[in-house]
This record gives sequence, C-alpha cells and structure tokens, in this order.
Amino acid sequence: MYRHLEHRLAQRVLECLQRRYPGVALPGVVVEQPPKVELGDFAIPIFPFAKPLRVAPLKIAETIRAEIGAMEGIAGMQVAPPGYLNISIDRAWMAAALVADQKPPTEIPPGKILVEHSSINPNKAAHIGHLRNAILGDTFVRLLRYAGREVDIQNYIDNTGVQVADVVVGFMHIEKKSRAEIEALTRQPRFDYYCWNLYARVSQWYEADKANRQLRLQTLHAIEDASTETAAVADLISVAVLRRHLETMDRLDIEYDFLPRESEILHLHFWDAAFTKLKEAGVLTFESEGKNEGCWVMRRAGTAEPNATTEDTEDTEVDKITEEDQKVIVRSNGTVGYVGKDIAYHMWKFGLLGRDFGYRKFYRYPNNHDCWISTADGEKDHPHFGDVAENYNVIDVRQSEAQNTVKEALRDLGYGEAADHFTHFSYGMVVLTPRCAAELGYNLSEEEKTRSFIGVSGRKGFGVKADDLLDQLIVSAKKEVDSRHPQLSDPERLQIATQIAIGALRYFMLKYTKQSVIAFDFKEALSFEGETGPYAQYAVVRATSIFRKAGVDPETFGQDAASQISPADLAQAFTGEAANEIWELWLASSKTSSVIEQCIATTEPAFLAKHVFQLGQLFNAFYHRHPILSEPDERQKAFLLATVAVVRRELMRCLAVMGITVPPVM
Repeated sequence: MYRHLEHRLAQRVLECLQRRYPGVALPGVVVEQPPKVELGDFAIPIFPFAKPLRVAPLKIAETIRAEIGAMEGIAGMQVAPPGYLNISIDRAWMAAALVADQKPPTEIPPGKILVEHSSINPNKAAHIGHLRNAILGDTFVRLLRYAGREVDIQNYIDNTGVQVADVVVGFMHIEKKSRAEIEALTRQPRFDYYCWNLYARVSQWYEADKANRQLRLQTLHAIEDASTETAAVADLISVAVLRRHLETMDRLDIEYDFLPRESEILHLHFWDAAFTKLKEAGVLTFESEGKNEGCWVMRRAGTAEPNATTEDTEDTEVDKITEEDQKVIVRSNGTVGYVGKDIAYHMWKFGLLGRDFGYRKFYRYPNNHDCWISTADGEKDHPHFGDVAENYNVIDVRQSEAQNTVKEALRDLGYGEAADHFTHFSYGMVVLTPRCAAELGYNLSEEEKTRSFIGVSGRKGFGVKADDLLDQLIVSAKKEVDSRHPQLSDPERLQIATQIAIGALRYFMLKYTKQSVIAFDFKEALSFEGETGPYAQYAVVRATSIFRKAGVDPETFGQDAASQISPADLAQAFTGEAANEIWELWLASSKTSSVIEQCIATTEPAFLAKHVFQLGQLFNAFYHRHPILSEPDERQKAFLLATVAVVRRELMRCLAVMGITVPPVM
C-alpha cells in the first residue's frame, strides 16, 4: 500500500499544480522520505517547480496544501522551510490495510521476461563465484514473479568451448582413457570433482610445453563436428557435469526451465542463419591482411562508427575498422568465437532468427518441475521458449565488453528495440578471506595470510567448490543447533542446520551491492548477530514463538485480525509515548512491494537484503520494549500481536523472495 499511496500522492500534486498553473511544462514530482517519522512519512521537494512557475518554493507548497483537497490515506500536510511539503499518512488507515493484507490493483506490463543465469562451463565442479551468479539470478527471478511477471529461466551451456575442450584433452591425451572408461567414470559420485582436478592438470601440461596447446585447437575444432568421436566424448563429459551442476543448485532451491546448448546453435545452423544476416547488413567484414587476416570481424562496442566525422579525425572519413577496434567473431580457421554464437542465441531469444531448438526433458526437480534441454530433434510437446519481450543476462562484470558487442550487433542489424530490452546484469567477483581459505584446507604462505583476501583460480585448481562450501556451512551450523536443541532428533537438527546454512549463504551473497567484490567468510556469514541471514531468520522464529507461547496460530490470527481490531482501536494504538516507535515498524512493514519495485528497476537485490535487516532490527527493538504476552489491556495486547503478525508475514515474504526459508527453531 505504501508504494500505491506514494504514486497517488505524486499524481495528485502534479494535477493540483497543472490546474493552478495551466499550460506550464512541469517536471516530475519526486517523493522522498523524511529522516524522522515525526516530520512526516513523505517529503516532496518543491524547488524544481520554482523556476518554471517563477514562484517561491514556500508559496508553491502553501498553494498545494490549500488546494489539493482530501486524499484517502493521507492525514495531513505541512509546509517546511526552505521548500518542502511534508505529508503524514493516516496511520489507522494504513494499519488496517496491512492487517487485511490489502493489495492495490497493479498494471502488469505485457510480455515474457527471460533471465539467463549460472551459465557454468560444463567442464568441472561449480565454485563459489558460480553460486553468487546463481543466487543473484534466482533472486531476480523471484523478484519479477512477486511483481506478477511471467519469467523463463535459462542456463546457457557452453559445451563446445575451450574449457570443455581442455578436459577432453585431459581424458583422451593425458590419461589416454577410452570412451567406455570415461563413461564409467561419469557414473561415479561427484564426477565434476574429478574433472576439477583434471582441468588444473591440463593447464599445467600446457605450461610445461607450449606445443601441447595445438591439441586444444584441434580438439576445439573436432567437438564442433557432431560426427566425430571427440564430439561424442565431449558430450558425454559435459552432460554428466551438467547434471552435477543442477544437483548442486537444487540444494539451494534454484531451478531452470531450459538449458540451451552451444552445440545446437551450431548443429541446427543458428549461427549460419545469423552469419548470413550479419554479412548482408555489413555488421561483419572480412579481413584480408594484418593480424586478423582471414577472420570475420566487427567493430568493438563503444568505438567510432565507419564514415563518422569527429574532432579527433578533423572531419576525415574513417574508411575501415582499425585493428585495435576489431572484435574477431569468426577465427581464420573457421571456428566461431563465443560472441558470434551468443549473437545468434540472442536473435533466437527475441524471436528474430526464424529458427528454433529441438527440446527434450532433461531433469525433474523434487517438486515435479521439468527442466528441458536443447537437442537436434526432440519431443513434440514442449513449452514455448524464446520470443521474449525483455532479456536479463546475469554475467560477471569481466564480460561487459562481450555483452555490449552482442547488444550492438542487434542494434546494427536493425533490431533496436531488442537491444533496448537487453540488460547485462553484471556483478563483481567472489574471493576468500585468508581465514576462510585456511578453514577449507588450503595451505597459505605467510605473505598470503596477511592479505585482505585470496583470489581463486579454476585453472590452478585453487578455489571453493560449491558443494564443499555448502557442506562446510551445514557442518558449522549443525554444531550450533546440536548445542542449542539436543532434545531434537538428528534428522531434525540436520534439516534446521541446512536451512540456516543456506539462509546464511544466500543472504551473504545478496547483502552486498552487485558490483562489490565479496570476500567470503564463514564466521561472518553464520553469525546470529548483525546483517546476516540467521539474524533475519531468528527474528521470524522469535515472532513465531510469541504466538506459540500464547497458544495462537499466527496464520489464523493474521487472517482474523482485520475483523477483530477496529479502526478506532488502531487509531488509539498510535497515540501516546511509544506511538512513533511502533508506527515506524508498521511503516517499514508496508514497504515490501516498494522495495521490490526498486530492486527490479535497478537490478539490485541488495536493497531487499537491507530492508530485511532494518525490519528485523526494528522488530527486535519492539520485542524488547513491549512485554506482549503480559500486557493487561486486551485491546492493546491484540494490537501488539497484530504488529507481530504483520512483521512476521512481511519478513517471511521478503526472505522467500531471497530464497530463504525459516526453520522452526534457531
């Protein structure tokens, strides 16, 4: 209701000014929040209107206050120097709407949204950086779905790239294993761990003799041809590793709808169709000389256009792309680079290619949701993927140039609208604190122990496997649960520890702004104090325990409270010494939709994590100041319980959007 009221207020203020000053072009109305609730709940700065209206800000504010008229949900307006209009919400009205869980009508934009996230190379185990990607992507999907949007979740599988080729080289040329031997290995538990170690060995093998790198190029070419034995081995390895990735992410309740594979982009001639369009439109040019001789190239995103005139060129025409500005799309040996295949893939996403994948069911989640994978032919009855209105790619910040190149290729092809609805959801890397690295068993030098963080490298085999991290977090959480709740059975304690561990991990990955570099630390993530997942979970557990001690079901009480607490009771409750403190808690509880809207508009889930923490802080302060169950006044007691019910509900909603469940005890 908070966001709905904010929108209506801004609209009414603008309409008021338009009536009073017809024909004047006015800026938009900005609604802020005062630093203290004593000053009001909304604040509108009037300064932007002073220049176009040629009237002093205070006089404009007085005009609005006098002429705007009564508004449902607004209790009053005050003019504040040097030029603000402070607005107070009708507290009883807002509280009644919250207790009744009223949701104002919203207009949901048409069209389906595609969120692509994870996109882990299927050559080794997922690591901690992949977890940040997947948690950000999954949370953004949950944000969109909370807002009523239709979302497809896709996980792009680069099964013909360099990383897969390197593992194939390891199996076939270093270990000299047959296809049958590799297939037997894929059936072993955590085959992805085996590949992790092999990938590091291959990197060392390349370093030992540069000539060995020729096998990488030969293998890379061979796996693009579906008829070769090498391609069959690559498919065997990548599919087995992919299944492990899905199992790992399922531990975090992260699901996908469709797994488009790079191999089908080649075998179903997506790239051929895109290549033809790119050449015909002049987006790609063939280089006949220089370091990129024999390659098809396009202009790097952000560089000057051909035939453009600038001050730097002194109005001289730029006839061709300089070597420094060239982005190689097709190599001189005929293999297509990652960006080229990505251009074709994004043309398909927006329904611009005229081709489609074959589909088959690949993985079924415990909730019976099916995840589909691309194939050359496939099943007839399948969901419709592609043809989306908007696209978000969750890919780390190091891929910004490649993402911009794909976007500019769409624009240069004449698909400006698609380019405008293409968003690179970028984020920073994850590193480890020295303490965390030591806890995971890595031997650190004395110099490394003094660093603020330790970087990770898959090629060197140094990093944190996602499953190892989850296992360690669960073990650490279970020690705490075992000591606090020895009366529970071991499976019960394990389930609680798992919920705490996953909550800790997800919250830790979300609380930092997405461009931040995260230094992961077990102790900080699992703390029951401060800005952590367990702290937020504990606030809900505390709220639930109040109802348990009162012998009341919180869900039932929340549903019945609207009919049991009158508007007069609510109005009375927000008077007195503690009125502003309690109102601040109710006001924060009203902002769930507003914060989620902000998260979507800025592609920044950290705002929701911050909101959860602040709501938890306010609730814990309220809990310590008000002896709810011993309150002698029954009407006041009902109001205090209603406060707990509303806060509990909103915290659980916000945590659910973050992918965090709440255990029965902490």
